[in-house]
Amino acid sequence: MEYVGEHLLPGFIGNTFVALAFVAAFFSALSFFKASHTNNDGWKNLGVYSFLLHSFSVLGIIATLFYMLLAHMYEYHYVWQHSSNALPFRYILSCFWEGQEGSFLLWAFWHIVLGIIVLFTSGKWQAPVMSVVALVQVFLISMLLGVYVFDIKIGSSPFLLLREHPDMVNLPFVNNSNYLAALDGRGLNPLLQNYWMTIHPPVLFLGFASTLIPFAFAIAGLWKKKITEWILPSLPWMFIGVAFLGAGILMGGAWAYEALSFGGFWAWDPVENASLVPWLIMVGAAHLMLVNKKKPQSILLMFLFVFLSFLLVLYSTYLTRSGVLGETSVHSFADGLPGQLIVFMSVFVFLSIFILIIRRNLFPKQTEEEKISSREFWMFIGSLVLFLSALQIIATTSIPVFNKIFNTEMAPPNNAVMHYNAWQIPFAIIVCFILAVSQFFKHHSTDWKWFLKKIALSFLASLMTTIFVVYFLQIKYVLHILLLFASLFATLSNADFWLRVVSGKAKKAGASIAHVGFALIMLGALISTAKKQIISVNSSGVNIQMRSEPGTDANAENIMLVRGDTLPMGDYYVSYTGQEKEGINIYYNVAYFKKNKNEFVHQFNLRPRIQTNKLMGNVPEPDTRHFWYKDIFTYVSYADLEDANEPENPKQKHLKIGVGDTVFTNNSMLVLEYLDKSIDKKKYNLTENDIAVGAHLQVKTLSNSQYYCNPVMVISGNVLKNIPDSIPMLGITLYFQNINVNNGSIELLVTEKETKESEFIIMQAIIFPWINILWTGCFLMILGSIMAVYYRLKNTVKPK
Repeated sequence: MEYVGEHLLPGFIGNTFVALAFVAAFFSALSFFKASHTNNDGWKNLGVYSFLLHSFSVLGIIATLFYMLLAHMYEYHYVWQHSSNALPFRYILSCFWEGQEGSFLLWAFWHIVLGIIVLFTSGKWQAPVMSVVALVQVFLISMLLGVYVFDIKIGSSPFLLLREHPDMVNLPFVNNSNYLAALDGRGLNPLLQNYWMTIHPPVLFLGFASTLIPFAFAIAGLWKKKITEWILPSLPWMFIGVAFLGAGILMGGAWAYEALSFGGFWAWDPVENASLVPWLIMVGAAHLMLVNKKKPQSILLMFLFVFLSFLLVLYSTYLTRSGVLGETSVHSFADGLPGQLIVFMSVFVFLSIFILIIRRNLFPKQTEEEKISSREFWMFIGSLVLFLSALQIIATTSIPVFNKIFNTEMAPPNNAVMHYNAWQIPFAIIVCFILAVSQFFKHHSTDWKWFLKKIALSFLASLMTTIFVVYFLQIKYVLHILLLFASLFATLSNADFWLRVVSGKAKKAGASIAHVGFALIMLGALISTAKKQIISVNSSGVNIQMRSEPGTDANAENIMLVRGDTLPMGDYYVSYTGQEKEGINIYYNVAYFKKNKNEFVHQFNLRPRIQTNKLMGNVPEPDTRHFWYKDIFTYVSYADLEDANEPENPKQKHLKIGVGDTVFTNNSMLVLEYLDKSIDKKKYNLTENDIAVGAHLQVKTLSNSQYYCNPVMVISGNVLKNIPDSIPMLGITLYFQNINVNNGSIELLVTEKETKESEFIIMQAIIFPWINILWTGCFLMILGSIMAVYYRLKNTVKPK
């Protein structure tokens, strides 16, 4: 059958690029391997040209896939699965890396970028390092092959036709030659339709890719029996990985805070954990590399940390893409390549173990222990604490893996946040104390009197600040108090170290700024989560427990807002004023007021939304009001979507009312309190000859909420004009049309939107106090890491 409208050439080009990338990576790895053994320039040149050809092919794959997404070529399964006609153009990037194939491509892209830099800057290390980089690329590109070898599927091609996909081959549309005429794509996951998801994955995968370069240098160092010479050229790469993987993780937290409705920035999700663990190990590895670059002290441990930083990235890839996590993570792919991923991971685990065993005699025996007063000792202890922290996280995260391997039925923690916090807060306290004191220790040995004198000021300042904050915020939990003090101590001592000890020198500021950033993240996370306040206690008088999950107290955490009503909520009064549909999003307008005597003074509006998606389900997304000292985080936990598309038809009504009288509209009652003849004419751009009279009206809802409205009637010459006034939250507008000079009564035209009695939302609102401390810490930690990279690059001699 000949299908109408199919574009087969892009698929052919894409598959050709995949095959070429795979073959070129294989020949590059083989050539660099031979060059390392023979020092033959011919093999080295072949390796270089093969890697450049591989890089060009990867770029060709990316360009082809982007073209197909932009052209909405739904004849290809990947395009159909991740995009749609209605999807805004700005989310095409998110479509690209939403699926497994796209994320593997993004990972491979960063490998070629970093690989090309290493190719031309690594000097004598080029061949052994690039042989490892190219070998990793062989495995990554194999994930895109989509071919069968002896009935074993190797990879999944992004260029597979929709009608050839195993899930589609038996569907009726395959027999329709013109199936593309009415075909639209499934669209992007609603959770990914957020601007953070266009920048978070590339930064995160750059961090993942950066772990490969120190790993390759470490393998090369053992391979060439140079167990310390590789440290200096690879150290900047380790700090690049720390900076970008850390930035990617923090961006993920920002995305969760802005786009997800669990109320926070970190939920200890399994895949969040699987990204955090390599970062913790990388930080430990970087510090151990600093310890060992001049004097080998803990060489074996350093190699283990460097190897683990990359191997744990491979393990996180297995967790994410194998499907082993099932429904325990919002990040996991439903369908994976578990066998191939296990082979990928196993090869490099075996390579790491094998080269450590065959080179074990190269590791020097430590003749003396580091003194407790040396900086090296505390960097070593800090790295071990990070390892223990990572070990606890990965052990709990791997419960589904253990169940699969041993056929057990261990259950993950019922309350993941409480479980992880119970373990990780003590580790955080220890790390912050080490950050506070370690920089004041000198290399090899430190005079204790000098040390105590240097830390005394920051210690006392931290202690006094802790006492004040504990009293002010009423912090009572002992571990929270200890973490508060430790994080303040780390912040002030590192600032003090930079300003007093190293005299504020910019080139030495990187470590101190990064340490301050980490400490502020701990401080901000502690205060904003431990003292967060749910203010949406239900004050509507309606029991909403039946609309919530069993075992939860919905009335204590959610407020029911009927449209037009104004209810107290925390320090505010809130009113649901209606909904607006914009594309696939339904926005719920909620006005916030403070009461001044008998009047409501408007403060701000929030517009939490529900993103509608018939295929993947509707997703609530929060809206947050940011203050310098707090955030008010809100989301709609329930709304009736059936009437969201129905227009609101305003109703008009003519009324006569005298001073002190009460009249009724469809949904409110009006009281004319007085007529105001002293109108501020400048306010309404009137001339001195114009005659203006205002009607001061009290508007009451059926639930006894009160508002005020002041329409104005103007006589300009022989022309009668009126200046209306409205109350948007009630959908009511008043026009002062005429006045009876005999009895003082007036005529009003009332325009009022028709509302449904049952229209309401259930909303949750949370105050996160001082959360800007956390975001400031994020910025400073990334800035400090980048400064450290710059400093390391300036002090790294190019290998020859």
